[in-house]
Amino acid sequence: MENSIPGATIGSSGQKIPIIGFGTADFPFGSSYEAVKESVINAIEAGYRHFDTASLYESEKPLGDAIAESLKLGLIRSRDELFITSKLFPRSAHSGLVLPALQQTLENLGSEYLDLYLIHFPVSLKADCELPFEPEDIVEMDIEAVWKDMEECQILGLTKSIGLSNFTCKKIETLLATARIPPAVNQVEINPLWQQKKLRKYCEEKGIHITAYSVLGGKGTPWGTNKVMESEILKEIANARGKTLSQVCLRWVFEQGVSLVVKSFNKKRMKENLKIYEWKLNEEDLQKIDQIPQERGNPANLFVTEKGPYKTLFDLWDGEI
Repeated sequence: MENSIPGATIGSSGQKIPIIGFGTADFPFGSSYEAVKESVINAIEAGYRHFDTASLYESEKPLGDAIAESLKLGLIRSRDELFITSKLFPRSAHSGLVLPALQQTLENLGSEYLDLYLIHFPVSLKADCELPFEPEDIVEMDIEAVWKDMEECQILGLTKSIGLSNFTCKKIETLLATARIPPAVNQVEINPLWQQKKLRKYCEEKGIHITAYSVLGGKGTPWGTNKVMESEILKEIANARGKTLSQVCLRWVFEQGVSLVVKSFNKKRMKENLKIYEWKLNEEDLQKIDQIPQERGNPANLFVTEKGPYKTLFDLWDGEI
């Protein structure tokens, strides 16, 4: 299929990130190699060109194998047609461990470079901890040191751009105080029930592109919420427009000027999720969505503990809750 997904410019290099990406987080992580591989091949065939993975997801290897298979099948001509994002797991978020973690990611993917490498969370875990980790394994991240290593990864050409995920305005401000290369992207939860207006405005002012995850609320995941897909307001808009509720959510996110990552391993929904360009939400729709009560769906409670650097959710999200 001819790729027709528009792109947004990130960073200062003019690099383009496809507006809609395909997520590969399949819970429980690492449980379905074949499902991830097959779904990525189907997504490439459907027209997706941005694929989002992470060390935590254990989907890097099946993603890499799916890309290799897609090249053999002629679905793409070269790796350069794709935009691949992966993320640094907190266990490797320490000075001296970032580069080896990225090298392992590249080996898993069978690729010489990433398009985008993100710090997954603004927190570190003890490097020798086991999963699931214990409260005492959570330690404060040395943001300056970790970001310096991220910058080195870009300087070495192992990733075209570097960025963040789940970072608040305050934490980005701390990072920018010592950064030589500013983050190109901040990937965060955004959907009609968690619109992140303050963070979006801040990142726009700093030239940091936003990518949205959990655009449908992450229903069915340990970190997600059912409230987005069960919203009566969104159902009403979808029925009136002759669209699915998912399409309304995706279109709303798209109209906020951010890119997004959506995940469905169902071939029919994969194609439906791309059909958001030929129509718009009207002013009445937007006003209704603007009035929806706000609630973070992914509070990341697992990083909050009396024994760690974030003793409350307020501390972790700097009041952005």
